[in-house]
Amino acid sequence: MADSDDDYVQEISDEEVEAHQVTRGAGNGTKASGQGKRGVGWEVTRTWENVVESADGTINSTVEGLLEAGKRKRLLKDTTPLQRGIIRHLILIIDLSSAMAEKDLRPTRYLLTLRYSSEFVTEFFEQNPISQLGIIGMRDGLAVRVSDMSGNPNDHIANLQALRDQEPKGNPSLQNAFDMARGALFHAPAHGTREILLLFGSLLTSDPGDIHSTITALCTSHITCTVIGLAAQVAICRTLVTRTNPTLNPAKTYSVALNEAHYRDLLMSATTPPATPSSGPAAEEATIKPSLLMMGFPSRIVEPLPTLCACHSRPTRGGYNCSRCSSKVCSLPTTCPACGLTLILSTHLARSYHHLFPLQNWTEVSWHRAEASSQKSCFGCQTAFPDKPIAARSGNHDRISSTVSGGKRKMSLGGTFKKDAKSKSSLSDRNIAPGSTDGVSESGRYECGTCTRFFCIDCDVFSHEVVHNCPGCQSREGVMAAEQGLNGALGNGASEDRGVDGEMDLG
Repeated sequence: MADSDDDYVQEISDEEVEAHQVTRGAGNGTKASGQGKRGVGWEVTRTWENVVESADGTINSTVEGLLEAGKRKRLLKDTTPLQRGIIRHLILIIDLSSAMAEKDLRPTRYLLTLRYSSEFVTEFFEQNPISQLGIIGMRDGLAVRVSDMSGNPNDHIANLQALRDQEPKGNPSLQNAFDMARGALFHAPAHGTREILLLFGSLLTSDPGDIHSTITALCTSHITCTVIGLAAQVAICRTLVTRTNPTLNPAKTYSVALNEAHYRDLLMSATTPPATPSSGPAAEEATIKPSLLMMGFPSRIVEPLPTLCACHSRPTRGGYNCSRCSSKVCSLPTTCPACGLTLILSTHLARSYHHLFPLQNWTEVSWHRAEASSQKSCFGCQTAFPDKPIAARSGNHDRISSTVSGGKRKMSLGGTFKKDAKSKSSLSDRNIAPGSTDGVSESGRYECGTCTRFFCIDCDVFSHEVVHNCPGCQSREGVMAAEQGLNGALGNGASEDRGVDGEMDLG
């Protein structure tokens, strides 16, 4: 038997060698391109050539700038107030078939999906505390009920953790999963939404019947579907999201994860309640009819001796008594098992309110605006802002550290930005930071348009993703300034009933 350790060398002609040569492209030398005999071209981006060391020999400023750009990218969302259904009923369908054993997403699709699903459950109830969630799995051509529809995140997370001991196997069945989900959402009240979120990693579905009839039944039941694919787009999934969301672009309801970070972003974006359709015949059918909903706001009790709760029949000392029938439940929010009254806390209702009127995005502050202001530290955490770098003071923008947005905007080591030679406007003549297109401020400051306070990037992220309120507007000085502005507007002849009809001045 011949030795197989030697390298295999194939004789090729001079024409083939020339066809596979990589030549530098025109320009700054950051890209290399080539083209073979058959017209197949390729392109290599030399990202390492864009990183320049700072004066101390490190690239910390470049890394910090890229991290700040990533934070702001997640915050720059549409903050237009829309009518949304804050009482949601969502069924999470997870693919548990053999296709989830692939390792293109580390460690595997299966383990990563279970971990992200647990994080999704926690974030879902953090953003939607008065909503309900259920989980269904697909394996061996069957639909498996992982957890029933409830508002307790601990039960869902415990059931997801139990799936780690099992292995993905068999083929998925979308039809069986949709039938089970439709049955779970059948008793959902009309004042809430009915949603299905599908995490699909396969390229096929093994169904016992016609799946198109099941999709028609979902449309009849006013159930909207969102799909996150892990492999590639599947035609039946695109048909599903197109028919169940007739007023939305399929690109918004069906996405394929590119990597682990993108997968998590797609999953966490589903925690925001969907907007209610406002036009069209399909919108008239799907519109949630305004109605009064009776809710109970019980207080927590602690008993001297354990008693059985009405929800789990377990002996506990603490709990909440129903405001109508005095039945004891373990945790809130929930529905009273005896009388069916919705039991919540006032804080739950307040936390759901921020989806209707989201906090506006803060604007970037240029060095010109920062020098004109007397604010030298963050209003939220009192961290001192960085001083203007020497390169920015002297107007020298020749030192470039990294390229943002494909080379259209560049950031210097001092935190400043330089526009390409094609740009015609001067940065010093504007109060808007040059990094506004990327959401990054050249001065490290971000300004609230209402209270005009300056904040750092960490307080910007915390205010928009956690508290959903501006510390400057909620402070005593901010409240007094808002009252003075309102009194001045009323004194100038403004209508006193502004806001009664729900309209907001976004200008």
